[in-house]
Formats: sequence, C-alpha cells, structure tokens
Amino acid sequence: MTPHLPPATSGPSPSGAGPEARAGGVASEGWAPRTAPAPPVVAAPAAKAAFGFPLTVLGAIVLLGVVFGPRAVVTGAGIALEVLFCAYFVRHLSFAATALRAAPDDVATPPVDTGFRPTVSVLVACHNEEAVAERLVGALVALDYPRDRLEWFVVDDGSTDRTGEILDAVAPAEPGFHVLHRPAGVGGGKSGALNAALDQATGDVIVIFDADHRPHTDVLLRLVRHFEDPQVAAVQGRCQIANLDDSPLATLVGVDYMAGYFVNEYGRQAVSRLPAYGGANCAVRASDLRRLGGWNPHSVTEDTDLTLRLVLAGSRVRYDVTAVDDEEGVLTFDRYWSQRERWARGHQQAWRDYRHAVWTSRRLTFWEKVESTMFLFAFHLPVVSTFGMVLLVAWFAGYGPPTDPVALAVYSTFLFLGPMVELGAGLLLARADRRLAISLVWFLPMFLISMAVCTWAWLQWAVGRSYSWAKTKRAGDPFELADGRAAVGASATGAAGAAATGPSLVGHTEVTA
Repeated sequence: MTPHLPPATSGPSPSGAGPEARAGGVASEGWAPRTAPAPPVVAAPAAKAAFGFPLTVLGAIVLLGVVFGPRAVVTGAGIALEVLFCAYFVRHLSFAATALRAAPDDVATPPVDTGFRPTVSVLVACHNEEAVAERLVGALVALDYPRDRLEWFVVDDGSTDRTGEILDAVAPAEPGFHVLHRPAGVGGGKSGALNAALDQATGDVIVIFDADHRPHTDVLLRLVRHFEDPQVAAVQGRCQIANLDDSPLATLVGVDYMAGYFVNEYGRQAVSRLPAYGGANCAVRASDLRRLGGWNPHSVTEDTDLTLRLVLAGSRVRYDVTAVDDEEGVLTFDRYWSQRERWARGHQQAWRDYRHAVWTSRRLTFWEKVESTMFLFAFHLPVVSTFGMVLLVAWFAGYGPPTDPVALAVYSTFLFLGPMVELGAGLLLARADRRLAISLVWFLPMFLISMAVCTWAWLQWAVGRSYSWAKTKRAGDPFELADGRAAVGASATGAAGAAATGPSLVGHTEVTA
C-alpha cells in the first residue's frame, strides 16, 4: 500500500489527542499538542528575547567586576566551575562503576519469555534515503515477530531523490507493510513524518528506527516485553556503529557509542532509573504517546523532548542493553558537525523548555530532579567548558589565583577525566579490539571540537537564529566535489550485519539521536 498523505497535517488525530493531551498538565514554553496553534520554528524566538539572557549574564558579570574587582569575579567563577565539573565527574564515575559491575551479567542473561505479544507498529521516517532504502526494507521484514500482530509504516518524507520510487518498488506484498508519501514542504521534520504515520498506526506499541539502522532480528521481542509493566511508557535499545573501519572519525564515533550505551545509558537506569528515550531502536506505548499529543514537530531532538514529557507525566522509560541494532556512523567532519549541531540546538532547547517543569514537578524525587537537570544541561557543559578556558587565560594573565600545577591538575581532571572513564569502561564492556584503545588519545581534541560545536549552537540561539530539522547525510549519499561535479560516497562496509559493540556521542556521553 502506497497512499499519499494530504499536505495538511494539523487538526485532531484519529487517536483523539486534543489540547488537553499534555505531560500530566506540564507543557514546555515552545511546545503545544498538535491540535493547538503551531508555535514558531524551534530555537527561533524573537531576536530581542533570545539576546536578552546573554546580555543579562554579561551585565551581571560586569557589575560584579565593578563591585568586587576582576580578580574576585575570576576566582569565584573558577570555584563555581570546579564544583560543577566535580559533580559531573562523580556522575560519570558512578555510571562507569555501576555498568562495569552489572552490565556484563545483563548482557549474558537470556531473556525470559512470558508470551506477552502486544500488537506492534514499526515506524520509519525517510527523507532522501535512496542510499539505504532497499537495505532498510530488507531489515524490517526480517524482524522476528508474529505477522498477525505486526505492521510497518515507512514514510517517504518529501524526498527529492529516488527514495519514494525505491520504497514502492521493493515494498513486500504483505498487507501490513505500508509506504506513505508525505508532500514536500509540510514541515515538522522527522517528528512530522512520524506523526503522519502515527495517525494510521493501530499497534499497542510503536517502535521507531532510523533509515540507516539494521535492527537485529530479535529486537522487537526484546523491546516489547517491558511493556508488560504498566508503568513503562518507553523502552530504548542499544545502538552500535557498523562501519567502524570506514574512517578514523567513524571509529571515534563508534567508541563514543560504546560509552554512551554501555555506560551512560545503562548507568542512568541503574543509578537513577532515568534512562533516555533515544529516538531510534526504541519503543513507546501508543496510548501514552497519543495522550501527550505525539512527537513535538517544533523540536529537532524529538527524543529528548519526549523523554522529558514522559517523565514529567509520571511514566517510566526503560533501557534494554540486549536489544541491539546497527547504525551508520558519520564519515566526514562536515557531516559530524552538522549532526552534532542539531543535537546541541535541540538539547539546549529542551533545557530551556523543561528545566523549570523538572523542579516544580511533584512526580520526581529530589535526586531525580538533580539527574534530570544534569542530563538536560549536558549540551551546555561544553559551553561552560569554553568559558572555563577563558578563565584559564585570565588566570595566566594574573586575574585570579596563581596558576600553580596542582590547581591546574585539579581543574583539568574534573573537566576531562570523567568522560575518559566512561569511554574506557565502554571499550571494556563492549569487549572491543585492543587497537581501539589507542583512539582514546583523540578524544581530547574531539572534546575541544565538541566545545566549539555546542558554543556555536548556543550563540546561534543567543542572536535569534532559527533552526529546523536537518537530515544527517549517509555514506552512500551524493556529495559535491571541489569542481562542482557530483560524486557518491562509499557505502558502509560493515553495514549489512555487523554485530559487535554499542553507541553514545563524541565529546559527551549522553545519548541522543
């Protein structure tokens, strides 16, 4: 079946999600259910409003400098940063220790099959995915699940290449397999495409994959078993990079994913019971999703947004380290920057949207509020680290305490050692090839790049620059040569069935999509 969706995507969905469908009455500043009037594009407030906060901070710093003197301001800021870096160091260390102790047993323990088989709708959004479309369909139909309780919706989201044509050609003749064609220009990005499919989905559980993912055949059985617990609203599986050897950058991304999913995501579940819904290789209870109004089309990181709305509604997200799929790591620096800038813009927006709701929530304990705040602040931490580098320059210039070796060692240890502990633990838990250990030396410069990406994303918001969802280009996508000719990138060599290790994100070890 290959229906074409109408251009208009506003209005009530068949689920009946109306204006009251919010996270237990909690809504972010920039988010309203789909039946409400559409707010501006994410991260696009009026320039004056956006610029007000940075100016306020700068004015406060200048005022403190006038009242107490530059040395006192630099010293106070340095102490505050060391406290912040120390808190994140303790968090990293607790996640790593917990994962090293418990994750190997969880990975090795065979699943207990209770026979629970809810109806499942698999959703995939595809925008200009001709490089992976055929492989995607093959991976989806290979999933092990009762066919009378399974349906698929693959959305050609306004593609300008051959994605729709390929999907129509290779779609199996199964009554439950649907290819939807969404017109170009209707907006909403990945969220809009998934919401269009959600309007037609009938499953009790909605499972989402990205177009470049190759889920292992048992993923559905492992993900859906958690919904036997009525408190569970979403489940995240473990992703791993299939093309580790395609470029040095893909190798670093692969190691970072090992830390992100084996250590950070596992640790968040074990320590605080607050793992993140990552947006791909994940499942969400259809009734909870519809009650919240679907995915937020005004967020470029719909996964982080939905995580917070579910948690604030009193529901639980669970992580399954044994539900594995393979995805493609970016191969070039420009694609890496583009992907991480989107993550930073979306995550920083989530911080602005939900930090107040977290601390006024009556459903979260104090320590759950602390963890949720640290999770939300993760993509601001590199921005703060950039400010920390400015402080170091000020110290060397004589503003502040003497820059003795001990003070510098403490400062840099808290800043860099925590992520390195998670990265090393991730390699151990993934039982990675020893040659990958040498790649850890490149994570210091990669963290500096992460500081640049996140600071740039923050500055773009500060000056009121709008930002909309942008697809991460695949290895097989065309690219432009220096002379203007089109070329095609090499496809991922390990794409078809590599099963080895896990995911996260370079420079941080927070999971997002």
